Amino acid sequence: MKFQESQIIDLLKRYFGFDNFKGLQKEVIISLLEEKDTFVLMPTGGGKSLCYQLPALMYPGTAVVISPLIALMKNQVDSMRGFSTDDGVAHFMNSSLNKAEITKVKEDLLKGKTKLLYVAPESLTKKENVEFLQMVNISFYAVDEAHCISEWGHDFRPEYRKIRPIIDTIGRKPIIALTATATPKVQHDIQKNLEMLSANIFKSSFRRENLYYEVRPKIHATKEIIKYIKNNSNKSGIIYCLSRKKVEELAETLVVNDIKALPYHAGMDSATRSRNQDMFLNEDVDVIVATIAFGMGIDKPDVRFVIHYNIPKSLEGYYQETGRAGRDGGEGKCIAFYSYDDIQKLEKFMQGKPVSEQEIGKQLLLETVSYAESSVCRVKQLLNYFGEVLHDDCGNCDNCLNPKPSFDGKESMIKVLKTILALNENYKLEHVASVLAGKNTSDISTFKHDKLDVFGIGKEEPVKYWKAVLRQALILQFVEKGIVNYGLLKLTDKGHEYLSNPKHLKLTQDHDYDGKDVSSDSMGVGTSAADLELFAMLKDLRKQIAKKLNLPPFVIFSDPSLQDMSIQYPITMDELTKISGVGVGKAQKYGKEFLELINKHVEANEIERPQDMVVKSVVKKSENKVYIIKQIDLKVPLTDIADAKGLDMIELIDEIEAIVNSGTRLNIDYYLNSVMDEEHINDIYEYFRDEAETDSIDEAIEELGTEDYSEEDIRLIRIKFISDMGN
Repeated sequence: MKFQESQIIDLLKRYFGFDNFKGLQKEVIISLLEEKDTFVLMPTGGGKSLCYQLPALMYPGTAVVISPLIALMKNQVDSMRGFSTDDGVAHFMNSSLNKAEITKVKEDLLKGKTKLLYVAPESLTKKENVEFLQMVNISFYAVDEAHCISEWGHDFRPEYRKIRPIIDTIGRKPIIALTATATPKVQHDIQKNLEMLSANIFKSSFRRENLYYEVRPKIHATKEIIKYIKNNSNKSGIIYCLSRKKVEELAETLVVNDIKALPYHAGMDSATRSRNQDMFLNEDVDVIVATIAFGMGIDKPDVRFVIHYNIPKSLEGYYQETGRAGRDGGEGKCIAFYSYDDIQKLEKFMQGKPVSEQEIGKQLLLETVSYAESSVCRVKQLLNYFGEVLHDDCGNCDNCLNPKPSFDGKESMIKVLKTILALNENYKLEHVASVLAGKNTSDISTFKHDKLDVFGIGKEEPVKYWKAVLRQALILQFVEKGIVNYGLLKLTDKGHEYLSNPKHLKLTQDHDYDGKDVSSDSMGVGTSAADLELFAMLKDLRKQIAKKLNLPPFVIFSDPSLQDMSIQYPITMDELTKISGVGVGKAQKYGKEFLELINKHVEANEIERPQDMVVKSVVKKSENKVYIIKQIDLKVPLTDIADAKGLDMIELIDEIEAIVNSGTRLNIDYYLNSVMDEEHINDIYEYFRDEAETDSIDEAIEELGTEDYSEEDIRLIRIKFISDMGN
């Protein structure tokens, strides 16, 4: 079909109200109007949809748009109907329609009213639909979210690989394949599978200058998120979580903290999902908390922030999800919370899948870890990943604005690689790090690794340091994890090459990515934001009181509690009970002198106290605590309490610690006596009473050793000790 350029621009104005095309839109449309197969790689916000919507309105017949999500179809059909006086101009055909609605769609198609038909690949494979579409005058096929075709894409769908044979059965017409994220490998997969290797290719730059990228260590993430949203009130945002459970929990926590938020995930019924999506689009709520099911093709231009509570499993997924921010060219903040624990969870999800799928998943995850832990410009890394080179730093990411310190890691890397070889490439990261640091765990003793020459060759640094170097060895691809015995570290060819010819190597200084997120009802904060002068004064006061009462200082208030006080400046008993790890009991028993000290400090220094003092917790959590306290009073075994609440033992211990740290006295002697002998209990108890300088479990493990005392044992006795002595 031949159209003058002026005609195309006139139609753009008439149908969509735009005076000019954006980026490569015009060239793509001309390619499709000339009946050429067309491949479009255009980042989110680049205007991909218009590339097939306008030609569909210009061509005789109906364009079939193959799309992966019902929510996406609904959104696009509503949008197209807004440009026309006839609702029949666009329809979708999927499992959400009833019989009468399907009949109406088919009537409009046969009458030639419908210019765009959105269909899921699953619906396209149904025999009756194939037979029906053979009767329709089809203008062209648009394969949206085409990365779903490739096993190396971030959202692989096996149904997408059947699209080409079905198109051949219905009747061959031009194909336009569109995606916002594809590495060169994924692009080749798409073209090969759709048999369009000779297609016209249009690639826009992946650079979105208005987007700011930041990765934060996942410490007190819920509190950080609430603080961020409160500081950006009335702005639209999306928060992505890995699991449906976390989506529900986080949405609930935001709501009790007066944030207008709703959840969205595939486990909800379609009516609720659609309602929540519409409320977000219509600005009835500010924030959607979602799994990755949300957002594909959602045309909301003013999303001001995209937060990842969990780091995603691939950079393609991450880039596409962050691309939903700032589509109008305005502010777009992209913040990801990262902890290596999340990576390990994603690795566990892969186990049990076919080896080839694990191999792909492992490679994609490695790229994500590399991105998160690297000190290189974030945008430079993302663009290079997609085959585009950015020569200068972006100047608009956390690594550019706050460069992270680095050091020459040559000697450390040599030690790491030698140790892996000395262990016959047969052990996991944690074990290798312990050997390097000279930490004699029960496993190390059992396998006699404490007798190896490499044992303790890095004892000047802690285990945590060696774990960080090992992770960077994985990122540099000197080391890889086995697939069949997943997690065992092996040297790659690149690693052997480095060991035989070592060079100076820039490693980033360790970041605290091992930090655990803390539940929303017990949130401390790091010392970095604390009033250091007040913190020192509070520690001195704690020491004086501890001496007077003949107690270890940590029994009175823990360091995280003092840190939180030096940020929040509580001056009333009620405010003190909202501090991390301080409940009513502890506040009343020890709080008076601390409040007096803080009040004097606030007045003397004319300090303006933060208004967002309290992060409220969801009621269910306090119900959980009441249940645990009652069951312990009834002397119910802890294992039974954990089973009843669907918790594992470590999660239950976390809950009991929070109860005891807030000042409630619990007597768990009945359980301890049933699982440990008296001598075992006394040894640990005496360590905390007579030797411990802090309540650190790591220090206790180091002092007591793990051959005789498990972490679980030590934590349970610490609970008994703090409850006996402090509450």
